Amino acid sequence: MIVDSHAHLHDPAFTDLRATVETSRAAAVFGVIAVGCDPDTNLRTLAAAAAAPKTVWPAIGFHPEWDQLTDEDLDQVEAQVAEHYGSLVALGEVGLPWYSLENADDAAERMLRGRARLERLVGVAARWDLPVILHAPHGAAVPALEALRRHAIERAVFHWHKAPDDVTRAIIDAGYFVSVTPDVVYRERDRALVENVPLSSLLVESDAPWPYRGEFEGLPSGPWLVGRVAEEVAKLKQLPVDDVMCELTANACRLFDLPWK
Repeated sequence: MIVDSHAHLHDPAFTDLRATVETSRAAAVFGVIAVGCDPDTNLRTLAAAAAAPKTVWPAIGFHPEWDQLTDEDLDQVEAQVAEHYGSLVALGEVGLPWYSLENADDAAERMLRGRARLERLVGVAARWDLPVILHAPHGAAVPALEALRRHAIERAVFHWHKAPDDVTRAIIDAGYFVSVTPDVVYRERDRALVENVPLSSLLVESDAPWPYRGEFEGLPSGPWLVGRVAEEVAKLKQLPVDDVMCELTANACRLFDLPWK
């Protein structure tokens, strides 16, 4: 059995939560970290966790790539954390903009605003002793790592991680996790990441309902995909699948402080 460390169960694709949970369990996925992105999706994430308390664990966040989000939205997210922190397993998805900076006339301004917002959010995580789920791909990884260090954050994961090898090593040496998605089945960059990162520092995720290519082309994306991701990790590590699933699950439980036997 395995844990999906990052899925957006607030998405309309998962309106039938019972069917999502049953399909996931049939694919050896016993738990999902449900990740919010703004005040509205945070509330829907909390509702999903309340409806499936033994399977879904909530994280609420403020997505750095969503241009429509305002400082007032950030105030609201901070208030949500203060109200619900007792039921949260993490703060996330938070991080820094990267993809939305491409071809943007105000890219420098957006990054400065993003850094200021991340500083505030990481401070919130430190205040409530919550692990952080980071969206910080490519060139955003270094400043995100620096923010974690400044606030002495002990637990974090760089979700769907993409960065140069030396940056990845710095993240691992700092004691943080990186996660991989179904891309690892067919994308060489992600396969090389798994080969180079210790199993003790890895998580698997679906980032559902994000669509994938390769053998997943045209198929529904959901938490049920992470069992296949774990199989591919085991293949790349040349280890038994059951052993790899066990360690990946233990990693998720350690990061998010989940019950684990």
